[in-house]
Amino acid sequence: MGSEILNAMMISASGMRTQGTRIRVISENVANANTTGDTPGADPYRRQTISFKNEMDKNLGVDRVEVNEIEEDFETPFHLRYDPSHPAANEEGYVKMPNMNAMVEMMDVREAQRSYGANLGMIQQSREIMQRTIDLLR
Repeated sequence: MGSEILNAMMISASGMRTQGTRIRVISENVANANTTGDTPGADPYRRQTISFKNEMDKNLGVDRVEVNEIEEDFETPFHLRYDPSHPAANEEGYVKMPNMNAMVEMMDVREAQRSYGANLGMIQQSREIMQRTIDLLR
């Protein structure tokens, strides 16, 4: 029983690590929501995306979630904003803005927070079960 509880805690801990990384990536996206290029027509900050994978932990014999990769989003187009006085404005006066939607980022961070909290709750429950088992053995 003890190893199953420790395995559950390790799985939850890996989930917390990956969700923490996800929150960091989302935070970087939000922090760069207004980061434009420096020269006319230059590309602005490009939104980062994160993907996950299951990875077998051979020591524990369980699948854990890990970060697969963090990469730039080339699928979503940049937004254009009319600002002819901006140093990065093109000849028509438009500035390329990051391909980031604040509402989408906020929904993603809420989901990541809920997942982080669920994993934390699992660890807390596992600790409580272990403590109760120790108390019974006394």
